[in-house]
Amino acid sequence: MHLSVRIKLFLILFATGLLVIVSTQAFVHWSFQHGLETMAAERRAQRIERIAERLIGIYANDGSWDRLRENRRLWLAALFGQGPRGIDDEAREAEDQARERLHPGRRGPVPPWLLRRFAASDEWPPKWASMRHEHHDRPPPLELRLMLLDADGGILYGRPELLPGAERHALQLDERTIGALALLPGASITELADLRFREQQRGQLWLIALAMATFSALLAIPLSSRLTRPVAAFQRTMRHLADGDYSARVHIARKDELGQLGDDLNALARALQQTEQARKRWVADISHELRTPLALLRADIEAMQDGVRPLNGAALGTLHADALRLGRLVDDLYELSMTDLGALSYRKQPLDIGALLAKELDAFRAQFEQAGLDLSLTHSDKGPWTITADDQRLSQLFRNLLRNSLAYTDRGGRLQVSLTRDTHGLHIVFEDSAPGVPPEALDKLFERLYRVESSRSRATGGAGLGLAIARNIVHAHGGRIVAEPSPLGGLRIRITLPPSTLAAEEPTS
Repeated sequence: MHLSVRIKLFLILFATGLLVIVSTQAFVHWSFQHGLETMAAERRAQRIERIAERLIGIYANDGSWDRLRENRRLWLAALFGQGPRGIDDEAREAEDQARERLHPGRRGPVPPWLLRRFAASDEWPPKWASMRHEHHDRPPPLELRLMLLDADGGILYGRPELLPGAERHALQLDERTIGALALLPGASITELADLRFREQQRGQLWLIALAMATFSALLAIPLSSRLTRPVAAFQRTMRHLADGDYSARVHIARKDELGQLGDDLNALARALQQTEQARKRWVADISHELRTPLALLRADIEAMQDGVRPLNGAALGTLHADALRLGRLVDDLYELSMTDLGALSYRKQPLDIGALLAKELDAFRAQFEQAGLDLSLTHSDKGPWTITADDQRLSQLFRNLLRNSLAYTDRGGRLQVSLTRDTHGLHIVFEDSAPGVPPEALDKLFERLYRVESSRSRATGGAGLGLAIARNIVHAHGGRIVAEPSPLGGLRIRITLPPSTLAAEEPTS
């Protein structure tokens, strides 16, 4: 069975609320029951204390338990009535108290047969009281569960078989034990009013719990809808992105995790849109770069076919030069695509980058002299400049940067290359003289097919792929390459290779 996130969230919120309600209900019920039992225990202790005071008063008045033993109505008076007076007064008092204890709120006297049974029976406590308790009717009152013992433990009122489980309360007169009251185990709550109050409160607590559960469900419905509403917006936006509509955005004004997720999704959409635009621009630029040399080559061939241009060695040389330029462009595109995919194999091994850089500069020195440019290399120390890298890829990197300076630097200028190192790694800096690069174009120099002047011809400025390839090679070595204005008036390319590329130097003897 498939459940939506909204339904799952509703069930979670409702189940959580229901668990809290049930837990609270159980705790409140326990607390209420405990409090009621504590109150009943205190009331029971007070009642036992009052009965004990009346019994002690009878003993103090008579000096023994003889009169109480012989007069059962006096025993009832002590249990349900007040202090020792005339037996008749005590009996009447016992009737009033017994009626109130046994039948609260009932009008009229206690039935005479009940009092006669208490007075004439040899059995105490009466069995009918325990029979009522066994049938889960109202528990017998405390007075019917009391038995009286003398100072020696003899039974005055009670049954021997009930004594082992009874709770005893000593009766003392002038710091002398004169007897004990034995209380049979029974319900902690025996008063009818207390029982009715407890049942009433239980019913009200369950009604409150039911009302709170209903309220929890009604509250969980809008909360789940509110929390899952952004998810629906995420789904719609993702469907648009999957269909190729990269302009789709999520509009959620939140500061929580869902709001952050919406911002991340919008960032992803912007990245996809920029990638799609870059892809389209890349295809258009490649088409343009290939169309121009092909158009020139076809025009020259058609001119020779029509006899406009003579077919001689000079014409064939021109065609060959155009084919070479076209081949170089295709090779640059291939190398760039390989560096983008990471498919170029890098065979990193220890090498002296200072010697490698000097070798590449020597290879270009004649071309720089022919262009009227000065080329120099400076080191911060003598070295050795041993690093772990791919010498072929670094040679390609240096050649691209040297060709870039050779193509763009005005005659009479210079290119200064410096090599330094510190705790941040190895630094290689190419600084040339004018012309410079506008500040707004510095961040775009490493984009493929980008040229500062779009009108610059391929013969002068190249295809705009050299710096893009250089960036990929530097990144493959874990380094960083940036373009900055040069103090010499031109462009400064700063390459930083991390300390991890520096090979451990062998100890000198």
